[in-house]
Amino acid sequence: MAGGVTGGADGTWSDRFEQGLHPFIEVFNASIGFDLTLLQEDLDGSIAHARMLGSCGVISVDEADQLVQGLEAIRSEAHAGTFQPGLADEDVHFAVERRLIALLGPVGKKLHTGRSRNDQVGTDLRLWLRRRMDELEGDLQRLQRALVAQADLHRRTMIPGYTHLQRAQPLCLAHHLLAYVEMLERDRLRLQDVRSRVNICPLGAAALAGTPVPIDRRQTAKDLGFDAIYANSLDAVSDRDFCVEFSAAASLVMAHLSRLAEEVIAWASEEFRFVRLSDRCATGSSLMPQKKNPDVPELVRGKCGRVFGHLQGLLTMIKGLPLAYNKDFQEDKEALFDAFRTTRDCIEAMAILFEEGLEFRTERLNSAVEQDFSNATDVADYLVARGVPFREAYQLVGAVVRRCLDEGCLLRDLTLSAWQELHPAFEADLHDALAPRAVVAARRSEGGTGFDRVDEQLDGWLQHLNGTQPVG
Repeated sequence: MAGGVTGGADGTWSDRFEQGLHPFIEVFNASIGFDLTLLQEDLDGSIAHARMLGSCGVISVDEADQLVQGLEAIRSEAHAGTFQPGLADEDVHFAVERRLIALLGPVGKKLHTGRSRNDQVGTDLRLWLRRRMDELEGDLQRLQRALVAQADLHRRTMIPGYTHLQRAQPLCLAHHLLAYVEMLERDRLRLQDVRSRVNICPLGAAALAGTPVPIDRRQTAKDLGFDAIYANSLDAVSDRDFCVEFSAAASLVMAHLSRLAEEVIAWASEEFRFVRLSDRCATGSSLMPQKKNPDVPELVRGKCGRVFGHLQGLLTMIKGLPLAYNKDFQEDKEALFDAFRTTRDCIEAMAILFEEGLEFRTERLNSAVEQDFSNATDVADYLVARGVPFREAYQLVGAVVRRCLDEGCLLRDLTLSAWQELHPAFEADLHDALAPRAVVAARRSEGGTGFDRVDEQLDGWLQHLNGTQPVG
């Protein structure tokens, strides 16, 4: 006989099985190598389940207390490093149950009453992810604070703005940085929304059909901090939407980090020279002694593929599964664990980079906006303010830019008389209006890059991140 977890020490399954697994299949089948990550959540869920069994009269209150004490003893062993299950335990759930039986004897065999590993693992995974998402909330806010702190230092620093990676219009650097703060805020809100669907309890759905044991699912859900229970037992054990949703939300976080990383990589190059990298967040070359490499943003950019890949893998895993539970679900954990770790590590790395890893070269940034035609739109706006139709002004300025390119000069180099030959609406204040700082300051529309508007946005973010007012 093989012997089961509650009937013998030599095997996992019931006495319906006469032989053990092939050695390779035993390794192939086991998840203990990675799902020990869920140990604390498994203990939390089991304690809530034991207490519920006692309060419902399924087992005695004394037996429930013994189970809770045994489970807490296992927690203490785990903290001390003495709880070390092996391959024979197959997964974290059987490992805990076997140890509990070893500690308590027959009473330990009552813990699994009214539940299955199917609803148990679903509960553990949701508890684990809920905690990790709460950690990401703080991590994202740390990065937001780092970006806002840099923006606060550069309220009046300018930077070229680009579309199609071509010089477009000058911007306030703080405005540019706050765009990423806004992206990260959407990420935070998106994760909060996903959390609401993570926070539904499957415990008590048992294998797939519920249980005849008179349990109280709402008690365990409340004790574990869930907002609700699954209304359908089949859905409860087979739902992995929350894994996909988290991975999708994490993928967007990574996409935003990668966009920011790409900008830092460009800014640090000799061609841009917009930032200096500190020794704390850069490395050199083993061959070229002059080099300082932007390793942090490059790694963040590269690690996107891992998180994106996990999302694709999870979608592929669930796309053809019939109801209810299938062994395929074992593949959700490593993907989810790594997606979280990678995203968390990249957020922290980028926070450190902006806290102490780079310095904006203010003089270089301010001078960069004076070496192009990014004030061309402002010439058209100047004419529009004096009654010239925009499309007419647009065509006129386009011709002027072409002339300047042919002559090797900038718009600021043209004399007032040359401008007035083109259109009589040009007046003596034109050159002041075309100065980059005036161009930026003029963008006073709500949400624009005008310095006064940026001050409003930045002050709002400072208050929001200090918890004194909402954004908006």
